[in-house]
Amino acid sequence: MTPGGEAESARRSLTPDTAGARRATLLTEDGVPIETRYEPSRAGGGLSADTPVIVVAHGFTGALERPALRRVASAFTQRTAVITFSFRGHGRSGGRSTVGDREVLDLAAAVHWARTLGHRRVITVGFSMGGSVVLRHAALSARNKPEPDEEREGRTGAHTTGADAVVAVSAPARWYYRGTAPMRRVHWAITRPTGRLVSRYGLRTRIDARGWNPEPLPPVAAVPLIAPTPLLIVHGDRDPYFPLDHPRMLMAAADRASTELWIEPGFGHAETAAPAELLHRIAGWALARTP
Repeated sequence: MTPGGEAESARRSLTPDTAGARRATLLTEDGVPIETRYEPSRAGGGLSADTPVIVVAHGFTGALERPALRRVASAFTQRTAVITFSFRGHGRSGGRSTVGDREVLDLAAAVHWARTLGHRRVITVGFSMGGSVVLRHAALSARNKPEPDEEREGRTGAHTTGADAVVAVSAPARWYYRGTAPMRRVHWAITRPTGRLVSRYGLRTRIDARGWNPEPLPPVAAVPLIAPTPLLIVHGDRDPYFPLDHPRMLMAAADRASTELWIEPGFGHAETAAPAELLHRIAGWALARTP
């Protein structure tokens, strides 16, 4: 689908929401419907081209209506406008989760919608799986060309709608990590038929059983391609999923002139553990780097 066709689809499905918010169903490059919500800044200004918008990419098993994501959106709207959405296979979005692969197209659709609404400055903030997605989305946008075999796999649209600043929170540096008990449980849920049933009915997450083909660009290989776009890597020293070698690997691979690393004392994992104070600091960093 062309960007213009995607925007037209969003306009047709646009519905009013509370307090100036609005909802839309977007169609991705590969035709998956994605539920999306736009919320204006509570700081005022309305829907203005001068107001930045933060597009939030949730973690695995999250969704637009989950309390953790609503809390993140509430914190960010105190500073600026926010778009939240459910990745494919999550919430009311269609399709099945590919655990960070084709989800880059879901993010691209949300970023493109932000620009069709009139926002000139778009910031992507991703948590855990969403963190890996914002990194790869930014890398594809920066180098403006598809990955090997992307044309065959239908992922070429990811590099047409870049962000002006990128924040990855609790993101992995590499694929297939099983070094912690929580990640071993995640891999069981993804790779085993019984695990996928538990995910579908217990966690309301529908997982594609076909796996990756080809394997997407790893986060540690994506970060060097993002510069000069400002990048912030945030990680907790109490993260039960990914230990500190993950953010340190990402930082070591990134451009030092355009990248910052925050190791947060006492912080656990992703949006469910992020304190309000950290969310406000993230928003402040992003707004300061998108003048």
